[in-house]
Amino acid sequence: MEKVLILGLSKSGMACAKYLAGKARVYLTEFKSDVDLEKVRELEEIGVKVEFGGHSDEFIEGASYAITSPGIPPKSEIFQRLISKNIPIISEVEFAYKHTKTPFIAITGTNGKTTTTALVSHILSKQFKAPYCGNIGVPPTLLADDNNDYLVCEISSYQAQMTETFKPFISVWTNFTPDHIDWHQGLENYFKAKAKIFLGEQAPEFAVLNYQDLKLREFAKQCKNVIFFDDDKDCYIKDKKIWFKGEEIISLSDCPLVGHHNYQNIMCGIICAKLCGVKTEDIRERIMSFRAPEHRLEKVREMNGITFYNDSKATNPEASIVAIDSFNDVDVALILGGRDKNTDLTEMCKSINKHIKTVLLIGEATQRFEENLKKNGFDNIIKEETMEKAIDKAIDLNPDVVLLSPACASFDMFKSYEHRGDVFKEYVLSK
Repeated sequence: MEKVLILGLSKSGMACAKYLAGKARVYLTEFKSDVDLEKVRELEEIGVKVEFGGHSDEFIEGASYAITSPGIPPKSEIFQRLISKNIPIISEVEFAYKHTKTPFIAITGTNGKTTTTALVSHILSKQFKAPYCGNIGVPPTLLADDNNDYLVCEISSYQAQMTETFKPFISVWTNFTPDHIDWHQGLENYFKAKAKIFLGEQAPEFAVLNYQDLKLREFAKQCKNVIFFDDDKDCYIKDKKIWFKGEEIISLSDCPLVGHHNYQNIMCGIICAKLCGVKTEDIRERIMSFRAPEHRLEKVREMNGITFYNDSKATNPEASIVAIDSFNDVDVALILGGRDKNTDLTEMCKSINKHIKTVLLIGEATQRFEENLKKNGFDNIIKEETMEKAIDKAIDLNPDVVLLSPACASFDMFKSYEHRGDVFKEYVLSK
Protein backbone atom coordinates (compact mmCIF):
# COMPACT_ATOMS: atom_id res chain seq x y z
CA MET A 1 0.00 0.00 0.00
CA GLU A 2 1.19 3.51 -0.75
CA LYS A 3 1.90 5.91 2.08
CA VAL A 4 -0.12 9.16 2.22
CA LEU A 5 0.74 12.07 4.52
CA ILE A 6 -2.05 14.36 5.74
CA LEU A 7 -1.15 17.78 7.13
CA GLY A 8 -3.40 19.02 9.92
CA LEU A 9 -6.12 17.62 12.16
CA SER A 10 -8.72 19.82 10.46
CA LYS A 11 -12.15 18.91 9.04
CA SER A 12 -10.55 18.30 5.66
CA GLY A 13 -7.70 16.29 7.17
CA MET A 14 -10.14 14.12 9.11
CA ALA A 15 -12.26 13.54 5.99
CA CYS A 16 -9.29 12.43 3.89
CA ALA A 17 -7.90 10.21 6.66
CA LYS A 18 -11.23 8.40 7.05
CA TYR A 19 -11.63 8.04 3.27
CA LEU A 20 -8.15 6.55 2.87
CA ALA A 21 -8.19 4.30 5.95
CA GLY A 22 -7.75 0.72 4.78
CA LYS A 23 -6.87 1.83 1.24
CA ALA A 24 -3.45 3.30 2.03
CA ARG A 25 -0.98 3.68 4.88
CA VAL A 26 -2.24 6.95 6.32
CA TYR A 27 -0.07 9.24 8.45
CA LEU A 28 -1.57 12.45 9.86
CA THR A 29 0.78 15.07 11.29
CA GLU A 30 -0.35 18.12 13.27
CA PHE A 31 1.97 20.95 14.32
CA LYS A 32 -0.15 22.09 17.28
CA SER A 33 0.17 20.34 20.63
CA ASP A 34 -3.29 21.32 21.86
CA VAL A 35 -5.50 18.89 19.91
CA ASP A 36 -8.81 17.10 20.35
CA LEU A 37 -7.70 13.72 21.70
CA GLU A 38 -11.11 12.23 20.87
CA LYS A 39 -10.39 12.88 17.19
CA VAL A 40 -6.96 11.28 17.55
CA ARG A 41 -8.45 8.14 19.11
CA GLU A 42 -11.12 7.98 16.42
CA LEU A 43 -8.47 7.94 13.68
CA GLU A 44 -6.14 5.55 15.46
CA GLU A 45 -9.00 3.06 15.87
CA ILE A 46 -9.30 2.82 12.06
CA GLY A 47 -5.55 2.40 11.55
CA VAL A 48 -4.43 5.98 10.93
CA LYS A 49 -1.11 6.91 12.52
CA VAL A 50 -1.32 10.33 14.19
CA GLU A 51 1.30 12.66 15.65
CA PHE A 52 0.94 16.16 17.06
CA GLY A 53 3.25 18.82 18.47
CA GLY A 54 5.52 18.77 15.40
CA HIS A 55 6.31 17.00 12.13
CA SER A 56 8.71 14.04 12.40
CA ASP A 57 10.92 12.60 9.67
CA GLU A 58 9.32 9.20 10.30
CA PHE A 59 5.94 10.51 9.12
CA ILE A 60 7.35 12.38 6.12
CA GLU A 61 9.76 9.79 4.71
CA GLY A 62 8.39 7.65 1.90
CA ALA A 63 5.09 9.50 1.41
CA SER A 64 3.74 9.30 -2.14
CA TYR A 65 2.03 12.66 -1.69
CA ALA A 66 0.72 15.00 1.01
CA ILE A 67 -2.76 16.46 1.43
CA THR A 68 -2.66 19.87 3.08
CA SER A 69 -5.17 21.75 5.20
CA PRO A 70 -6.14 25.21 3.86
CA GLY A 71 -4.56 27.13 6.75
CA ILE A 72 -0.96 25.98 6.21
CA PRO A 73 0.94 28.58 4.15
CA PRO A 74 3.39 27.59 1.38
CA LYS A 75 6.21 29.40 3.20
CA SER A 76 5.82 27.07 6.22
CA GLU A 77 8.66 24.79 7.27
CA ILE A 78 6.71 21.59 6.57
CA PHE A 79 6.06 22.70 2.97
CA GLN A 80 9.75 23.41 2.45
CA ARG A 81 10.71 20.01 3.84
CA LEU A 82 8.22 18.24 1.56
CA ILE A 83 9.36 20.21 -1.48
CA SER A 84 13.01 19.37 -0.74
CA LYS A 85 12.06 15.66 -0.77
CA ASN A 86 10.02 16.02 -3.99
CA ILE A 87 6.80 14.98 -2.25
CA PRO A 88 3.81 16.47 -4.13
CA ILE A 89 1.40 18.58 -2.04
CA ILE A 90 -2.29 18.82 -2.97
CA SER A 91 -5.38 20.35 -1.40
CA GLU A 92 -8.30 18.31 -0.11
CA VAL A 93 -10.39 19.70 -2.99
CA GLU A 94 -7.92 18.24 -5.48
CA PHE A 95 -8.03 14.91 -3.62
CA ALA A 96 -11.85 14.83 -3.68
CA TYR A 97 -11.91 15.65 -7.41
CA LYS A 98 -9.62 12.71 -8.13
CA HIS A 99 -11.99 10.36 -6.28
CA THR A 100 -15.38 11.28 -7.73
CA LYS A 101 -17.04 11.52 -11.12
CA THR A 102 -19.50 14.18 -9.90
CA PRO A 103 -19.05 17.51 -11.75
CA PHE A 104 -17.98 20.48 -9.63
CA ILE A 105 -19.31 24.02 -9.71
CA ALA A 106 -16.42 26.00 -8.20
CA ILE A 107 -17.00 29.42 -6.69
CA THR A 108 -14.12 31.68 -5.74
CA GLY A 109 -13.58 35.39 -5.10
CA THR A 110 -12.42 37.71 -2.35
CA ASN A 111 -15.94 38.41 -1.11
CA GLY A 112 -19.34 36.81 -1.70
CA LYS A 113 -18.14 33.22 -2.08
CA THR A 114 -20.14 31.69 0.75
CA THR A 115 -23.43 33.40 -0.05
CA THR A 116 -23.09 32.53 -3.73
CA THR A 117 -22.17 28.90 -2.98
CA ALA A 118 -25.14 28.46 -0.66
CA LEU A 119 -27.48 30.16 -3.16
CA VAL A 120 -26.34 28.08 -6.14
CA SER A 121 -26.80 24.90 -4.12
CA HIS A 122 -30.25 26.08 -2.96
CA ILE A 123 -31.43 26.84 -6.51
CA LEU A 124 -30.07 23.63 -8.06
CA SER A 125 -31.51 21.51 -5.26
CA LYS A 126 -34.98 22.15 -6.68
CA GLN A 127 -34.11 19.72 -9.48
CA PHE A 128 -30.81 18.04 -8.58
CA LYS A 129 -28.80 16.63 -5.71
CA ALA A 130 -26.33 19.52 -5.44
CA PRO A 131 -24.93 19.94 -1.90
CA TYR A 132 -22.54 22.73 -1.05
CA CYS A 133 -19.03 21.96 0.17
CA GLY A 134 -15.46 23.24 0.32
CA ASN A 135 -14.42 26.36 2.17
CA ILE A 136 -18.03 26.79 3.35
CA GLY A 137 -17.33 24.09 5.96
CA VAL A 138 -18.10 20.69 4.39
CA PRO A 139 -15.07 18.81 2.98
CA PRO A 140 -15.95 17.60 -0.55
CA THR A 141 -14.25 14.30 0.26
CA LEU A 142 -17.27 13.52 2.47
CA LEU A 143 -19.43 13.76 -0.68
CA ALA A 144 -17.15 11.87 -3.07
CA ASP A 145 -19.44 8.83 -3.29
CA ASP A 146 -20.91 9.77 -6.69
CA ASN A 147 -24.45 9.96 -5.33
CA ASN A 148 -24.82 13.62 -6.31
CA ASP A 149 -25.53 15.42 -9.57
CA TYR A 150 -23.25 18.39 -8.77
CA LEU A 151 -20.93 19.47 -5.98
CA VAL A 152 -21.18 23.23 -5.42
CA CYS A 153 -17.79 24.01 -3.95
CA GLU A 154 -16.53 27.22 -2.37
CA ILE A 155 -12.84 27.46 -3.25
CA SER A 156 -10.42 29.65 -1.30
CA SER A 157 -7.21 30.88 -2.86
CA TYR A 158 -5.36 28.46 -0.56
CA GLN A 159 -7.30 25.49 -1.94
CA ALA A 160 -7.04 26.62 -5.57
CA GLN A 161 -3.28 27.05 -5.38
CA MET A 162 -2.80 23.42 -4.36
CA THR A 163 -4.68 21.90 -7.30
CA GLU A 164 -3.21 20.17 -10.35
CA THR A 165 -6.03 18.45 -12.25
CA PHE A 166 -9.15 20.01 -10.64
CA LYS A 167 -11.34 20.93 -13.62
CA PRO A 168 -14.80 22.23 -12.71
CA PHE A 169 -17.84 22.15 -14.97
CA ILE A 170 -18.40 25.83 -14.06
CA SER A 171 -15.94 28.17 -12.36
CA VAL A 172 -17.32 31.41 -10.88
CA TRP A 173 -15.13 34.37 -9.82
CA THR A 174 -17.22 36.85 -7.83
CA ASN A 175 -14.65 39.67 -7.47
CA PHE A 176 -11.00 40.38 -6.74
CA THR A 177 -9.67 42.74 -4.07
CA PRO A 178 -6.49 42.68 -1.94
CA ASP A 179 -6.55 40.04 0.81
CA HIS A 180 -4.36 37.19 2.14
CA ILE A 181 -1.33 39.00 0.70
CA ASP A 182 1.02 37.79 3.43
CA TRP A 183 -0.07 34.15 3.01
CA HIS A 184 0.55 34.25 -0.74
CA GLN A 185 3.57 36.55 -0.45
CA GLY A 186 2.21 39.16 -2.82
CA LEU A 187 -0.98 40.34 -4.50
CA GLU A 188 -0.11 38.87 -7.88
CA ASN A 189 0.45 35.44 -6.34
CA TYR A 190 -2.99 35.73 -4.71
CA PHE A 191 -4.51 36.42 -8.12
CA LYS A 192 -2.61 33.59 -9.81
CA ALA A 193 -3.78 31.13 -7.14
CA LYS A 194 -7.44 31.82 -7.92
CA ALA A 195 -6.78 31.96 -11.68
CA LYS A 196 -5.55 28.33 -11.73
CA ILE A 197 -9.10 26.93 -11.87
CA PHE A 198 -9.87 28.98 -15.01
CA LEU A 199 -6.84 28.36 -17.21
CA GLY A 200 -4.99 25.68 -19.18
CA GLU A 201 -5.84 22.06 -18.56
CA GLN A 202 -7.93 23.06 -15.53
CA ALA A 203 -10.13 25.42 -17.55
CA PRO A 204 -13.84 24.80 -16.88
CA GLU A 205 -16.55 24.26 -19.46
CA PHE A 206 -17.87 27.72 -18.51
CA ALA A 207 -16.18 30.67 -16.79
CA VAL A 208 -18.55 33.05 -14.98
CA LEU A 209 -16.88 36.43 -14.33
CA ASN A 210 -17.74 39.83 -12.87
CA TYR A 211 -17.88 42.38 -15.69
CA GLN A 212 -17.71 45.29 -13.24
CA ASP A 213 -14.34 44.09 -11.89
CA LEU A 214 -11.87 45.56 -14.37
CA LYS A 215 -9.12 43.06 -13.53
CA LEU A 216 -11.51 40.17 -14.15
CA ARG A 217 -12.83 41.78 -17.33
CA GLU A 218 -9.26 41.87 -18.64
CA PHE A 219 -8.58 38.34 -17.35
CA ALA A 220 -11.60 37.08 -19.33
CA LYS A 221 -9.52 37.42 -22.50
CA GLN A 222 -7.48 34.41 -21.32
CA CYS A 223 -10.56 32.26 -20.59
CA LYS A 224 -12.86 30.20 -22.78
CA ASN A 225 -16.69 30.16 -22.80
CA VAL A 226 -16.99 33.28 -20.63
CA ILE A 227 -20.38 34.38 -19.33
CA PHE A 228 -20.33 37.75 -17.61
CA PHE A 229 -22.62 38.93 -14.85
CA ASP A 230 -23.48 42.57 -14.23
CA ASP A 231 -22.80 43.44 -17.85
CA ASP A 232 -25.33 44.56 -20.48
CA LYS A 233 -26.01 41.36 -22.44
CA ASP A 234 -25.41 38.12 -20.47
CA CYS A 235 -26.88 38.67 -16.97
CA TYR A 236 -27.75 42.19 -15.92
CA ILE A 237 -30.09 44.56 -14.09
CA LYS A 238 -32.56 46.64 -16.09
CA ASP A 239 -35.77 48.33 -14.94
CA LYS A 240 -35.18 47.05 -11.38
CA LYS A 241 -35.23 43.44 -12.59
CA ILE A 242 -32.53 40.84 -13.23
CA TRP A 243 -32.38 39.51 -16.79
CA PHE A 244 -30.51 36.64 -18.41
CA LYS A 245 -29.84 36.97 -22.14
CA GLY A 246 -33.00 39.02 -22.72
CA GLU A 247 -35.27 36.96 -20.44
CA GLU A 248 -36.68 38.51 -17.29
CA ILE A 249 -35.82 36.31 -14.29
CA ILE A 250 -36.81 38.15 -11.11
CA SER A 251 -37.69 41.60 -9.81
CA LEU A 252 -35.25 43.14 -7.35
CA SER A 253 -38.16 43.70 -4.98
CA ASP A 254 -38.64 39.91 -4.81
CA CYS A 255 -34.99 39.26 -3.89
CA PRO A 256 -34.51 38.45 -0.19
CA LEU A 257 -30.93 39.79 -0.15
CA VAL A 258 -30.13 43.52 0.00
CA GLY A 259 -27.38 45.46 -1.73
CA HIS A 260 -25.86 45.43 -5.21
CA HIS A 261 -23.21 42.89 -4.18
CA ASN A 262 -26.01 40.48 -3.31
CA TYR A 263 -27.70 41.14 -6.65
CA GLN A 264 -24.38 40.09 -8.20
CA ASN A 265 -24.43 36.91 -6.10
CA ILE A 266 -27.96 36.24 -7.36
CA MET A 267 -26.83 36.76 -10.96
CA CYS A 268 -24.13 34.11 -10.42
CA GLY A 269 -26.83 31.77 -9.13
CA ILE A 270 -29.04 32.44 -12.14
CA ILE A 271 -26.23 31.76 -14.62
CA CYS A 272 -25.21 28.49 -12.94
CA ALA A 273 -28.83 27.34 -12.79
CA LYS A 274 -29.43 28.18 -16.46
CA LEU A 275 -26.27 26.29 -17.48
CA CYS A 276 -27.58 23.27 -15.56
CA GLY A 277 -31.02 23.48 -17.21
CA VAL A 278 -33.18 24.74 -14.32
CA LYS A 279 -36.45 26.39 -15.42
CA THR A 280 -36.91 30.12 -14.92
CA GLU A 281 -39.96 29.74 -12.66
CA ASP A 282 -38.00 27.34 -10.44
CA ILE A 283 -35.03 29.71 -10.30
CA ARG A 284 -37.32 32.57 -9.25
CA GLU A 285 -39.04 30.50 -6.56
CA ARG A 286 -35.74 29.25 -5.10
CA ILE A 287 -34.21 32.74 -4.98
CA MET A 288 -37.27 34.04 -3.15
CA SER A 289 -37.03 31.25 -0.55
CA PHE A 290 -33.30 31.69 0.08
CA ARG A 291 -31.91 33.09 3.33
CA ALA A 292 -28.43 34.54 3.62
CA PRO A 293 -25.77 32.60 5.54
CA GLU A 294 -24.94 33.89 9.00
CA HIS A 295 -22.70 36.93 9.47
CA ARG A 296 -23.04 38.18 5.88
CA LEU A 297 -25.27 41.28 5.93
CA GLU A 298 -27.65 39.12 7.95
CA LYS A 299 -30.82 40.83 9.10
CA VAL A 300 -31.07 40.15 12.84
CA ARG A 301 -34.24 41.97 13.87
CA GLU A 302 -36.32 45.13 13.74
CA MET A 303 -36.93 46.96 17.01
CA ASN A 304 -38.61 50.34 17.57
CA GLY A 305 -38.01 51.35 13.97
CA ILE A 306 -34.35 50.25 13.96
CA THR A 307 -33.17 47.38 11.73
CA PHE A 308 -30.04 45.52 12.88
CA TYR A 309 -27.66 43.84 10.42
CA ASN A 310 -24.81 41.47 11.30
CA ASP A 311 -22.00 41.62 8.73
CA SER A 312 -19.24 40.27 10.96
CA LYS A 313 -17.74 38.31 8.03
CA ALA A 314 -16.54 41.68 6.67
CA THR A 315 -12.96 41.27 7.88
CA ASN A 316 -11.42 43.74 5.41
CA PRO A 317 -12.32 47.26 4.21
CA GLU A 318 -13.41 46.05 0.77
CA ALA A 319 -16.01 43.74 2.29
CA SER A 320 -17.30 46.53 4.52
CA ILE A 321 -17.57 48.90 1.56
CA VAL A 322 -19.93 46.42 -0.07
CA ALA A 323 -22.20 46.47 2.99
CA ILE A 324 -21.94 50.23 3.51
CA ASP A 325 -22.86 50.91 -0.13
CA SER A 326 -26.00 48.79 0.28
CA PHE A 327 -27.73 51.59 2.20
CA ASN A 328 -28.95 54.79 0.57
CA ASP A 329 -30.95 57.70 2.02
CA VAL A 330 -31.24 56.13 5.50
CA ASP A 331 -29.65 57.00 8.85
CA VAL A 332 -27.02 54.30 9.48
CA ALA A 333 -24.94 53.80 12.64
CA LEU A 334 -21.90 51.68 11.71
CA ILE A 335 -19.96 49.60 14.26
CA LEU A 336 -16.41 49.37 12.94
CA GLY A 337 -13.07 48.04 14.16
CA GLY A 338 -11.18 45.07 15.54
CA ARG A 339 -7.70 43.78 14.81
CA ASP A 340 -6.25 46.00 12.11
CA LYS A 341 -5.03 44.41 8.86
CA ASN A 342 -3.28 47.71 8.02
CA THR A 343 -4.83 47.89 4.56
CA ASP A 344 -5.61 51.21 2.89
CA LEU A 345 -8.76 52.85 4.26
CA THR A 346 -9.26 55.64 1.72
CA GLU A 347 -12.04 54.03 -0.32
CA MET A 348 -13.88 52.86 2.79
CA CYS A 349 -13.75 56.38 4.22
CA LYS A 350 -15.27 57.70 0.98
CA SER A 351 -18.14 55.21 1.24
CA ILE A 352 -18.69 56.12 4.89
CA ASN A 353 -18.91 59.78 3.95
CA LYS A 354 -21.62 58.96 1.39
CA HIS A 355 -23.74 56.46 3.32
CA ILE A 356 -23.08 56.56 7.08
CA LYS A 357 -24.23 59.12 9.65
CA THR A 358 -22.36 57.80 12.73
CA VAL A 359 -19.37 55.50 13.19
CA LEU A 360 -18.87 53.65 16.48
CA LEU A 361 -15.30 52.39 16.83
CA ILE A 362 -14.21 49.38 18.90
CA GLY A 363 -11.05 47.31 19.18
CA GLU A 364 -7.35 47.69 18.43
CA ALA A 365 -7.87 49.55 15.15
CA THR A 366 -9.67 52.48 16.82
CA GLN A 367 -6.87 55.03 16.67
CA ARG A 368 -5.84 54.45 13.03
CA PHE A 369 -9.44 54.26 11.86
CA GLU A 370 -10.29 57.49 13.69
CA GLU A 371 -7.27 59.26 12.18
CA ASN A 372 -8.16 58.11 8.65
CA LEU A 373 -11.84 59.01 8.98
CA LYS A 374 -11.01 62.52 10.19
CA LYS A 375 -8.36 62.94 7.50
CA ASN A 376 -11.05 62.11 4.94
CA GLY A 377 -13.54 64.60 6.37
CA PHE A 378 -15.68 62.38 8.62
CA ASP A 379 -15.77 63.28 12.30
CA ASN A 380 -19.09 61.96 13.68
CA ILE A 381 -17.19 59.27 15.58
CA ILE A 382 -17.91 57.59 18.91
CA LYS A 383 -15.38 55.32 20.62
CA GLU A 384 -16.57 52.47 22.85
CA GLU A 385 -14.73 49.77 24.81
CA THR A 386 -17.01 46.81 24.08
CA MET A 387 -19.46 45.54 21.48
CA GLU A 388 -22.31 45.78 23.99
CA LYS A 389 -21.57 49.43 24.81
CA ALA A 390 -21.38 50.23 21.08
CA ILE A 391 -24.79 48.62 20.49
CA ASP A 392 -26.33 50.50 23.44
CA LYS A 393 -24.94 53.81 22.19
CA ALA A 394 -26.14 53.07 18.64
CA ILE A 395 -29.67 52.40 19.92
CA ASP A 396 -29.60 55.70 21.86
CA LEU A 397 -28.95 57.49 18.56
CA ASN A 398 -32.24 56.04 17.17
CA PRO A 399 -31.00 55.48 13.58
CA ASP A 400 -32.85 53.60 10.85
CA VAL A 401 -30.11 50.95 10.71
CA VAL A 402 -27.45 49.61 13.07
CA LEU A 403 -24.82 47.85 10.96
CA LEU A 404 -21.97 45.72 12.30
CA SER A 405 -19.43 45.57 9.45
CA PRO A 406 -16.04 45.73 11.16
CA ALA A 407 -13.51 45.83 8.26
CA CYS A 408 -11.11 44.04 10.62
CA ALA A 409 -10.15 40.65 11.94
CA SER A 410 -11.85 39.66 15.19
CA PHE A 411 -9.01 38.24 17.25
CA ASP A 412 -8.42 41.25 19.52
CA MET A 413 -11.76 40.72 21.32
CA PHE A 414 -13.29 37.50 19.95
CA LYS A 415 -12.34 33.94 18.99
CA SER A 416 -13.47 34.36 15.38
CA TYR A 417 -15.71 36.48 13.16
CA GLU A 418 -18.48 33.96 13.92
CA HIS A 419 -18.06 34.53 17.65
CA ARG A 420 -18.12 38.31 17.08
CA GLY A 421 -21.32 38.04 15.05
CA ASP A 422 -22.93 35.75 17.62
CA VAL A 423 -22.17 38.23 20.42
CA PHE A 424 -23.74 41.02 18.35
CA LYS A 425 -26.85 38.98 17.58
CA GLU A 426 -27.35 37.64 21.08
CA TYR A 427 -27.11 41.11 22.63
CA VAL A 428 -29.40 42.69 20.03
CA LEU A 429 -31.98 39.91 20.50
CA SER A 430 -31.83 40.32 24.28
CA LYS A 431 -32.95 43.96 24.11
